[in-house]
Amino acid sequence: MSYDPPRPVGRLLLTPEDDDAPARTRRLRGLGLGELPEPALDAFADRLAELTGAPYAMVNFLDAQRQFFAGLHTPAGGRAARGGKPEVGRRLPRDHGYCPHVVARRKALVLEDVGDYPRFAGNPVVDEYGIRSYLGAPLIDTTGMVLGTVCVADFAPRPWGKAGLETIKATAADLVVRLEARTPP
Repeated sequence: MSYDPPRPVGRLLLTPEDDDAPARTRRLRGLGLGELPEPALDAFADRLAELTGAPYAMVNFLDAQRQFFAGLHTPAGGRAARGGKPEVGRRLPRDHGYCPHVVARRKALVLEDVGDYPRFAGNPVVDEYGIRSYLGAPLIDTTGMVLGTVCVADFAPRPWGKAGLETIKATAADLVVRLEARTPP
């Protein structure tokens, strides 16, 4: 599998480089993750959406080419409820959204209003899906590998605050324990 590094735009690198993508892909396959939607991870995303009050919640696994939401909670109401914006599906290119930044940083990312950050305001999810705020944390396993993220997103700016940051980090830590305890198919 080849990996083309992101291209800089001006002085900004819009999507961070991900040298761990090949090893992450192997690790995910070994755990039986990242290829199919999983009802248990959808339920996890549903609980996370309820806990945070966010319209989107996701368990996201990344490889070199794409992101895959093995767990996904989307808002009720379809396109009409969001002014004609499409629904986020299970797959997104690596240059969409903020999870690749969380994976590269190996730290949680809080964007209360993506418009406040030039690096993030031009991301395709802003125009294509109407995303205005994001909160995500990495899923770091016991080997030190970042498997992916848990995250929530909203159509409006949100003051996630310290409580939101603590919630997303705790849910990520809880999920990693569950993922590593499962028996791969």
